[in-house]
Amino acid sequence: MKLLVLGGTKFLGRAAVDEALVRGHEVTLFNRGETNPGLYPDVEQLRGDRDGDLDALRGRDWDAVVDTCGYVPRVVRASVECLAGSGHYVFVSSMTVYGDPVEPGFDESSRVQTLDAPTEDYRGPAYGALKALCEEVVRDVFPERHTNVRPGLIVGRNDPTGRFTYWPHRIARGGDVLAPGAPSDPMQFVDVRDLGAWLVDLAEELATGTFNAVGPEQPLTIGEVLEACREVTGSKARLVWVDEEFLAAHGTREWSDLPAWAGSENAPFLQADASRAIAAGLRFRPLADTIRDTLDNAEPTDDAGLAPEREAELLEAWAALT
Repeated sequence: MKLLVLGGTKFLGRAAVDEALVRGHEVTLFNRGETNPGLYPDVEQLRGDRDGDLDALRGRDWDAVVDTCGYVPRVVRASVECLAGSGHYVFVSSMTVYGDPVEPGFDESSRVQTLDAPTEDYRGPAYGALKALCEEVVRDVFPERHTNVRPGLIVGRNDPTGRFTYWPHRIARGGDVLAPGAPSDPMQFVDVRDLGAWLVDLAEELATGTFNAVGPEQPLTIGEVLEACREVTGSKARLVWVDEEFLAAHGTREWSDLPAWAGSENAPFLQADASRAIAAGLRFRPLADTIRDTLDNAEPTDDAGLAPEREAELLEAWAALT
């Protein structure tokens, strides 16, 4: 298969490229050449910018396109119209397209967000609505030849965000670990290697439709994840479960100070129905494999998780109450 990947050298795109190359596909990358430019020396590299410089794509077509980096409808439209002669278009959207509130078990038919006012600021609150509009663009140009994939939290190898990475590394350090909320609070994510491989599957099979790409197949809790981190690392860390109301009163934020945890108000977003994706072939490796790969191939970041001194301060305050 002749496969074009828009992006392809950072996180999810890199996982898809790695899988496509293992399968023997003829891969072409289109990007600005700013991230890991020497990563694939034997792969065709087309340089340009989706926002205004698509010349390298003009007059070319591929059996399938995997688009991992489309955020603004205007920009996505320019790309898909330029590539309209290609066979199939796999677009990576986001679980954030869904409108608030959602119910546990929500599926692809649930309401998506709309823009209150025109904007292209995808780094702010409009991110989900813009992604939903990008999906519409892909459907418009490739009506019978597209797949819209809606991942939740993507984790594992080469993760640049630290959103899941914080937990394995923190527990590996040992000591008292602030664990937010209750052990039964839901968690949902997908290993980047599993998602990358499935994107290639979708391109090969010309699968059409929209899919929630989250896992694992059976419900998972934060308690199970943190215990698995202890088991994999061999850590003697002690999990100290801290009440959600206490955390809110002390100014901690779910998802950033406490990564991959949504709190009770947003917990339904971590309980999406992924049965359509599973039926279409999405598979999940064991949790322990994801934890090991995260420890070996991803580093924590300063903007995800509690700094050690802040964690100690909160634990001390919690101990004084209990």
